[in-house]
Amino acid sequence: MKTLTDARVAIVGLGLMGGSLAAALRGECRSVVGVARRRETVAVALERSLIDQGETDLETGVRDADIVVLATPVRTILHLLDVLGPWLPHDCLVMDLGSTKARITARMEALPEHVQPLGAHPMCGREVSGIEAADPTLYRGRTFVLTPLPRTSPRALALGRALAEAVGARPLTLGPERHDRLAAMISHLPYLLACALVGTAEATAETDPVVWEVATSGFRDTSRLSASDVTMMLDILLTNQDAVLEAVQACEDQLHTLTELIEAGDEDMLRTILTARRNRRSSLFT
Repeated sequence: MKTLTDARVAIVGLGLMGGSLAAALRGECRSVVGVARRRETVAVALERSLIDQGETDLETGVRDADIVVLATPVRTILHLLDVLGPWLPHDCLVMDLGSTKARITARMEALPEHVQPLGAHPMCGREVSGIEAADPTLYRGRTFVLTPLPRTSPRALALGRALAEAVGARPLTLGPERHDRLAAMISHLPYLLACALVGTAEATAETDPVVWEVATSGFRDTSRLSASDVTMMLDILLTNQDAVLEAVQACEDQLHTLTELIEAGDEDMLRTILTARRNRRSSLFT
């Protein structure tokens, strides 16, 4: 297995995540090959010098790769894992950037024995999408979760860590089920809450449309995630259903507690809880 600096990296999917990874890896590896279905996407990536080579044919794009990174929506990753096997070179490291891990790593088990699978999920992203949004600094300072399989070799895991570090991220190894439970709480639930907030405001607007005129920075900031790519989020929610529903229930319990305190007019307890939440949030993001 080659080192990262000697590796030819093929990135399948040139949206925000794949395009940003390609840009960040330029100069950190031997070459970056970008694979996308649309010629226009490949053309933009080449024009912006995000990749060294572009392909629209999957087999051509991956057949000489030392590292293949699948940077598409989750259910597309699952499909790609079903068809990629015969085209992958010996000792190739196969990674993904999918936001859920249990189903992906289970599907990776079926890859040929001559390749090394490694699940991954960089904990970053934006509500924008597409190659036009690619940013080489996207991964900098962010946690890059790695979910090795039992068959993943120490050398393959080390190469995955090297890739994460090369783009400025902090690698963290987790089991896939644990990752999915945590991601549901801190990533997938916030998306649903943002959508619910917009839906609540829309219901109000049916009888009082002035609500949109008074919606300013607070509403904008808390509803930001509702602008995320819908296809991507559908794939996430429907491949992590149990953990997402568990997170929703936990949030409902929190809201129920706050509702009861407001109904009771219990200012002291409300102050205690709200202050604790403010302090926790401030300690996380200074």
